[in-house]
Amino acid sequence: MSILTVKNLNHGFGDRAIFNNVSFRLLKGEHIGLIGANGEGKSTFMNIVTGKMLPDEGTVEWSKKVRTGYLDQHTVLEKGLTIRDVLKTAFQYMFDIETEIMDIYAKMGDMNPEEMSEKLEKAGTLQEILDHNDFYNIDIKVDEVAHNLGLTDIGLSREVQELSGGQRSKVLLAKLLLEKPDILLLDEPTNYLDEEHIDWLKKYLNEYENAFILISHDIPFLNSVINLIYHMENQELNRYVGNYDDFQSVYEMKKQQLEAAYKKQQQEIAGLKDFVARNKANVATRNMAMSRQKKLDKMEVIELAKEKPKPIFNFKEARTPSRTIFQTKKLVIGYGEPLSKELDLQMQCGEKIAFTGANGIGKTTLLRSILGEITPLSGEVSLGDNLRIGYFEQEVKGSNYNTCIEEVWKEFPSYNQAEIRAALAKCGLTTKHIESKIEVLSGGEKAKVRLCKLINRESNLLVLDEPTNHLDVDAKEELKRALIAYKGSILLISHEPEFYSDIVTQVWNCEKWTTKIF
Repeated sequence: MSILTVKNLNHGFGDRAIFNNVSFRLLKGEHIGLIGANGEGKSTFMNIVTGKMLPDEGTVEWSKKVRTGYLDQHTVLEKGLTIRDVLKTAFQYMFDIETEIMDIYAKMGDMNPEEMSEKLEKAGTLQEILDHNDFYNIDIKVDEVAHNLGLTDIGLSREVQELSGGQRSKVLLAKLLLEKPDILLLDEPTNYLDEEHIDWLKKYLNEYENAFILISHDIPFLNSVINLIYHMENQELNRYVGNYDDFQSVYEMKKQQLEAAYKKQQQEIAGLKDFVARNKANVATRNMAMSRQKKLDKMEVIELAKEKPKPIFNFKEARTPSRTIFQTKKLVIGYGEPLSKELDLQMQCGEKIAFTGANGIGKTTLLRSILGEITPLSGEVSLGDNLRIGYFEQEVKGSNYNTCIEEVWKEFPSYNQAEIRAALAKCGLTTKHIESKIEVLSGGEKAKVRLCKLINRESNLLVLDEPTNHLDVDAKEELKRALIAYKGSILLISHEPEFYSDIVTQVWNCEKWTTKIF
């Protein structure tokens, strides 16, 4: 049975086409991975099927009475609510039923016997719904999911307007899982989860009986939870049975077959054209030439898709700094309340260090305290001499209506337009992306613009806070290669051992220093 049917979908932004005559069916119980390079339209597809965006052409039909749950990073959380308040809204329909029951009982004094009998029956039916859905154990359910996604470490009484983007995403994911919809639509749910919570989500999705569509560039995670792949490329959406590894082998084989067929056809076309050119003027062979020309005219020419530009990240290196990069003495970090014990840390020139540990324990706060962006609660930080720091923040707040060209030109006013375009193209952005406003780009494309600014400025210390969030597979692999090749020092926060293990010389587990209780 089809839960969702999409027919003949066409959509684009300005003169940039995203989908061309795309059709799609979601069946009950399917666990789908929606994949494709940054900017191919995965999040746009999600917005269209959930009705947040209208397509230029085509239809989107859901089967009746299907409850969908969409993990949308842009959802606004109401000010003044705590994390617990938001999570309990997952059960709002049950609270509404409870209110209706209480309302019935409150009005019973004014009812005649016949009315009272009717209302008591209704109240009984509503009470059965609450009992069937385990209404009186809501707090236990909330605590369980909150704990498994690391929200209890933040504190369920904390107000949502105080949360970071990553913490906010975890709240939205927890609320969605508590709602248990008929279909889950998840757009990069692992971006702000640490390894322990990713493992829990993996187990949850493997046991999930209903259908889900998952966008993720975390290949090990994707491989472990899906049984179908829909690949988005060149305005098309193609279906593959199996996980990501199965897709890759079939995709490569199809690509090689198409290239072989294209090469064979081009040879045939060249031969036919040559025969026509040599024989069309000759009376004796004119009919044969016309016959071959007709064959040429009727031939369905195979076209190869244009190769997408693959990013090339080469960090510009500044001169070598002093031997010590930084040193801390009895450093205590935090905002009002301490997040760490007293820290005596030291980093030497050439070291590449990964900060690991659960979300919310202060990894980003520690980075920003070392950089001098946050005043520590106590202790001190001394930075080495001649440091040229390149900082990639985990999130950039606010809207940005500059075009990509304007954004990079602002950082490098001495460059001419051709140099700006070349720098952006090297980061894997097409002409259409380069001329677009940053606000309309995908998360991965925005990250590539930020990386463009980072690699074109000389540095001898790179400070990278979750740099792989939103990046597609090619960009992630190229960034890894570039960081291995980089001769400077690196401070890196990452939850992906597959990414950082070959880059770093040391791993610092921040859970050893945190004041948070696990």
